[in-house]
Amino acid sequence: MTDHVDVLIVGAGLSGVGAAHHLQSAFPERTYTILEARDAIGGTWDLFRYPGVRSDSDMHTLGYRFRPWTQAKAIADGPSILRYVRDTAAEAGIDAHIRFGHRVVRAEWSTVDAQWTVEATHDGETVRLTAKFLYLCSGYYRYDAGHTPEFPGIDRFGGTLVHPQHWPAELDHTGKKVVVIGSGATAVTLVPAMAETAAHVTMLQRSPTYIMALPAEDALANRLRSLLGARFAYPVARWKNVLSQTLLYQLSRRRPRLVRALIRRANTRLLPPGYDVDTHFKPRYQPWDQRLCLVPDGDLFRAIRRGNASVVTDRIATFTESGLRLESGEELDADIVVSATGLKLLAFGGIRLVVDGHEVDPPETMAYKGMMLSGVPNFAFTIGYTNASWTLKADLVGEYVVRLLRHLDARGYDQCVPVNDDPSVTARPLLDFDAGYVLRSVDEFPRAGSRAPWQLGMSYAHDVLNLRYGKIDDGALRFSRRPVREVLAR
Repeated sequence: MTDHVDVLIVGAGLSGVGAAHHLQSAFPERTYTILEARDAIGGTWDLFRYPGVRSDSDMHTLGYRFRPWTQAKAIADGPSILRYVRDTAAEAGIDAHIRFGHRVVRAEWSTVDAQWTVEATHDGETVRLTAKFLYLCSGYYRYDAGHTPEFPGIDRFGGTLVHPQHWPAELDHTGKKVVVIGSGATAVTLVPAMAETAAHVTMLQRSPTYIMALPAEDALANRLRSLLGARFAYPVARWKNVLSQTLLYQLSRRRPRLVRALIRRANTRLLPPGYDVDTHFKPRYQPWDQRLCLVPDGDLFRAIRRGNASVVTDRIATFTESGLRLESGEELDADIVVSATGLKLLAFGGIRLVVDGHEVDPPETMAYKGMMLSGVPNFAFTIGYTNASWTLKADLVGEYVVRLLRHLDARGYDQCVPVNDDPSVTARPLLDFDAGYVLRSVDEFPRAGSRAPWQLGMSYAHDVLNLRYGKIDDGALRFSRRPVREVLAR
């Protein structure tokens, strides 16, 4: 593979494979390479190996727009999603464009050359590539470390402590007493999965999370596929689910008391009679202030009804030799403790960005349409929705990058850069979300603006109009050619 390409993609996960598919479908003759820090395709879905790992979105929206999801289960397990991503890459020949074990550490833009010089480490050596356009699909959290709080007394604990992001392949929880610390998507996935063979699993939470049961199979989508075939059924199922998600989100924001009551009523029906729902399943915040957790076929509630699992709402006073002592004085015995305590965010995979010799400080930049940076030319990144499936936004970013490159080609431009010269646009957090993992690191990310095009939209329907069909040359995006004197000098 050449060391100069038209487009350099960073990351071979769900977003990176999708970006490559959009690019090569639109420009078969254009060159591209994907640099992947790990040794396999799949990103998140290759990294996470904990029991029961699955999507927290339906696959008709988490799947690619261009490749129908054809399995019966809409809430899919991790291995099935990983196969889907890898099959997508293999069928399109994308895997031949990937350089594995290449961790990008620095990227410098030169206006004189109208190109990026990208440095990556590979087998302890520095590898350099140049590209006309840099497209980051590396997600927004650290792959090498999850968030684990400072647990008092942890040195005394005689059992096993594990973080879901680094699950030991040899860990056997059969017949063991397990405590899962946390109440987010990872915790509610782990508890019923481990409860199948563990002696007992306790989900220990400081405060409850909104949890909704959803059928693992989308009956309407499956019926439409049997009648119409995957090609015609998939977009219908996709839009049906997009509209359902949007309706729930909007209703949650406008009528939070109603949604709280509906969720509580549904949970009460699924839990044992007399269960203390308000202690363990009544959050202090409003619906969708944080991401709502989905449990397929109510598996968490079924595990609680069977007695295989339980929920304790309390705080940790200290670890002991045999488990944990809580602030209430209750003791929890544990052979294994799982710290499902969240992620660590990392802006742009920790890559140092430099423009014409000046290092870019992400918090000093503003995100254009949630996918480019002010003052950074020929650059795009993918951050998905927090209130819907990640891939919905990733697909739209891929489509927009294609449109942008066509615009450059048609008008003979070499570069484009977002410029915010409107003093009335005020800065806001890029991720306006109250989840702990966001609040811990949001100040290290670019800012959003108070109005378009500097906002990170959370409406797929709005973004379809804006990114798929909206005007490219909108005044905030500036286009230029390389200086004539530099071209002639060469």
